[in-house]
Amino acid sequence: LLAFSGGLDTSFCVLYLQEQGWEVHTVTVDTGGFDAAELGRIEAMAARLGVASHQTIDARQELFDRTLKYLIFGNVLRGNVYPLSVSAERVVQARAVVRAAQSVSAQALAHGSTGAGNDQIRFDVAFRALAPDLAIITPIRDLALSREQETAFLKERGIEIPAKTTTYSINEGMWGTSIGGRETLTSHQPLPEEAWPGGLIDVARSPMQLQIQFENGIPVALSGGALPPIQLIQKLNQMAAPYGIGRGYHVGDTILGIKGRIGFEAAAATILIQAHRELEKLVLTAKQSFWKDQLGNLYGSLLHEGHAFDPISCNLEAFLESSQTHVTGSVHLTLGPHHCLVTGAESEYSLMNPDVATYGEANRLWTGEEAAGFAKVYGIPQTLIARAQGGQS
Repeated sequence: LLAFSGGLDTSFCVLYLQEQGWEVHTVTVDTGGFDAAELGRIEAMAARLGVASHQTIDARQELFDRTLKYLIFGNVLRGNVYPLSVSAERVVQARAVVRAAQSVSAQALAHGSTGAGNDQIRFDVAFRALAPDLAIITPIRDLALSREQETAFLKERGIEIPAKTTTYSINEGMWGTSIGGRETLTSHQPLPEEAWPGGLIDVARSPMQLQIQFENGIPVALSGGALPPIQLIQKLNQMAAPYGIGRGYHVGDTILGIKGRIGFEAAAATILIQAHRELEKLVLTAKQSFWKDQLGNLYGSLLHEGHAFDPISCNLEAFLESSQTHVTGSVHLTLGPHHCLVTGAESEYSLMNPDVATYGEANRLWTGEEAAGFAKVYGIPQTLIARAQGGQS
């Protein structure tokens, strides 16, 4: 059973495995990166390649329920910029692939990852955790072929792959799209405009006002219209993509221990995390916010680095979910070309109460004399240090 995207690598895998004597079944797991036309193209490609059977699995709801909502709860951004667009999908895809393999009584699982990236680790670890009795076959990794060699192999057998697919490695999903190519092999070169899914951005585009409603940390309405989270994310991607919001580059430490760089475009993820974080500032205590930052970052690291099946991931999910009890309210935003600005947030659980105290102006909870006493006591440790060290800092 081969995890199949219909692109260069997995198309190569089908023909190569068949020539090695395998009966190849394929499965495409839709995590929001395919429209109906693309799914039709993938199914047609599978048929053209002569697979024994092909399945298409809609895993978008499972992706949100088992992964994306926790990334929102934790405001997870790898390196403070990247919303885990690819790694968010891999565990859900692996689960679906294993279920498909069981449905055809497969003897082995195959994927098209290379030996240079993170996905090979994520899939291998997940497959061994979920289906330890099945062999894992990875032709691209094992043969160490270049994209040009794969293209030539397929062409010799009458299969043409679109040129863009051979130039850039593109992973598209509901939580964003990652782009890899010759430019991202460097630490400084930008991708050309045509490489981005949204293409050229009109910098003169008029601003757009948005309002996002959250209930217990989950986005439930967009500008007054109630929507299930999946539809809300997809609509937000469509609305914000023309502004180029959520585009960026991420340089990070890979699972294999080297530095890697990707371009990404993740409009909905960027906006939702930015809005959710601002609402949390209004309703959570300082200690809640501090520990959420630490543990949310840990949760994202575990997911990104292939440790999703470590029990601590479930422990962290329980913590993150419990922190969202009062994260209910509305966030107002303004979208502009390459820019998203949160202009305000409101909640019935707001801890900001101008009737009690106004920062820097007035209060009703303490007197000036009490404030002076607090300031003196608050500074005692620094006063003692200054005395002990002769006033040196």
